Amino acid sequence: MKNKGALKKAAVALAVAAVWIALWTAASAAAKAAGVSLVFPSPLAVAKAFGALLTQKSFYVSCSKSMLRVLAGWAMGLLGGAVLALATAQSRVLRAFFGPALHTVKATPVASFIILALVVMGAGKVPAFTGALISLPVVWANLTEGFSAPDPKLLEMAKAFRMPRKNRIKYIYLPALRPYFTAAATTAMGFAWKAGIAAEVICTPKGSIGAGIYNAKIYLETPELFAWTLAVIGLSVLLEALLKGALRLSQRRHTV
Repeated sequence: MKNKGALKKAAVALAVAAVWIALWTAASAAAKAAGVSLVFPSPLAVAKAFGALLTQKSFYVSCSKSMLRVLAGWAMGLLGGAVLALATAQSRVLRAFFGPALHTVKATPVASFIILALVVMGAGKVPAFTGALISLPVVWANLTEGFSAPDPKLLEMAKAFRMPRKNRIKYIYLPALRPYFTAAATTAMGFAWKAGIAAEVICTPKGSIGAGIYNAKIYLETPELFAWTLAVIGLSVLLEALLKGALRLSQRRHTV
């Protein structure tokens, strides 16, 4: 039964992919007929450009450096958001103090932070800084809600039975907080990835995905531009899948 279900899902996924490729091909043909094929290349042209990227050592170097920058920013945002959430969950004064600033960060366009950061720091540091700044409010908002998630009745029972603080954290707070942490970590990863790549496109640090996208745009290499975009999407999916897998593994170890 499981094999049949997996085969059915795979067949549906392939059918959906085939439909989208057909639509893409039709749109590319229409663009070519209108004399603007440069704007919308065909799937075959993009596939060839992507294959060419895969043969270049610089492509893997750029992807590795970009991933390290984004992961550094995500980790800083995760840590900073967790510390702020813990602090503001215990103090209304701190919540009133930091709340407006964090909401302002959420509402401000990413490009504004990138340009301001570029003025005061090197181009190579801006993507990590931007990723941290964008992901921090997301983590803070999720974990702040998570800290208030434990059942008050369980907390009252733990207090009545004089349960040690360590056991309260382990058996009451952490299980209630876990889904909020998972949501915070995965959502922040997506935001950090998009913000980090956007920062690279603007700052164009040497050996980065953003620089590859920018150069493809400058030289009107549209198939290569699409190929870099596919790489960005693929790496985003990969990072999210690895993160979710690591979180599931950690949860299993703690529940055993």
